Amino acid sequence: MTTRNLPALGILLVAVALTAGCGSDDDGSPNATPSVSSEAAPTGLPTPQAPPSADGATPPSAAAQGKTERRPASPPPVVLPKRPTSAPGAKQVVEAFRAAGLKVPHPKDRSVDCGPDGLGLGCSELMATDAVTVYVFPDETSASDIAETWGGQSYQRGAVVLNYLEAKTPAADRPRYEKVLNGLR
Repeated sequence: MTTRNLPALGILLVAVALTAGCGSDDDGSPNATPSVSSEAAPTGLPTPQAPPSADGATPPSAAAQGKTERRPASPPPVVLPKRPTSAPGAKQVVEAFRAAGLKVPHPKDRSVDCGPDGLGLGCSELMATDAVTVYVFPDETSASDIAETWGGQSYQRGAVVLNYLEAKTPAADRPRYEKVLNGLR
């Protein structure tokens, strides 16, 4: 044997000694600490069944004792507040803009951003375009609060707020969008 093999042989001997030392030194007392082998992860092999009792009945397995409730993989969907029946829907507003010949490029329904996982604004509907973003709130008070927060970069009519913060619409064209909104319902 060469001296290069001595460290490997030493590690092997230590591993064998530790494995042999993990035998059944358990004296059966309830205070005995569990051995490493009893805490090992399941190996995918079938678990041995408990032997039948004296009366011939097999003890119930853990699965038969009660079912484990599975939780959904994703959180439940966010329930947004309903828009007032007197207010037009965000999609309806965008379609009215388009029908009036106004630019509404790349419309996207982002209503999910109204909820707690998104912007958390409490809106009912949200349609974003490159020209303007249309918010519909459940009431006029909420719409007014948000419009005031956005200052001169928004326009409110009832429960609907037009937001120009991220828009590429020139300020001179904004009154045309507002006029179309005012003409709805």
